[in-house]
Amino acid sequence: MANKAIILLAVVLCAQAVFGVTIISKSQWGGKSPTGKTTLANNLAYAVIHHTAGNYCSTRTACETELRSIQTYHMSTLGWADIGYNFLIGGDGNVYEGRGWNVVGAHATNWNSKSLGISFLGNYNTNKITSAQITAAKGLLADAVSRGQIVSGYTLYGHRQVGSTECPGTNIWNEIRTWANWKA
Repeated sequence: MANKAIILLAVVLCAQAVFGVTIISKSQWGGKSPTGKTTLANNLAYAVIHHTAGNYCSTRTACETELRSIQTYHMSTLGWADIGYNFLIGGDGNVYEGRGWNVVGAHATNWNSKSLGISFLGNYNTNKITSAQITAAKGLLADAVSRGQIVSGYTLYGHRQVGSTECPGTNIWNEIRTWANWKA
């Protein structure tokens, strides 16, 4: 058992070293346990980028508070099993676990079972995306490819491309359209 724990720790540390991505777990940010889970397949062809359209946060403490608020809204008001996104990225440059790897999200109708959902905390019609957030998002996507969650030739969409919304906000929209895997 100790050997398995050591191997798991080594894998996590290697992934962090290779991709530069540290993921703050749901338990670390004080998230609730989900009321249910559906397994998300590997080798997905799509990733969908969102913004929460809520409060921007620039510190880990502020981001954790915002995450708990979003999760409560998604679970208590909308009746979802958990926070809707697989991962969220704060203005502090950290990646936060939402539903996590291999769990179907609730982020884009008709796309949840075939995509990874990544959201930026804030309203990016007014907030500006930072270089730390861009680095975190690209590192997370590279990690997703390495893990086999999404295929290397995945298509990146903004939420507005798969639903009737202005999400992920104009500033993120303009940024992601320059990324290699974004498709019109």
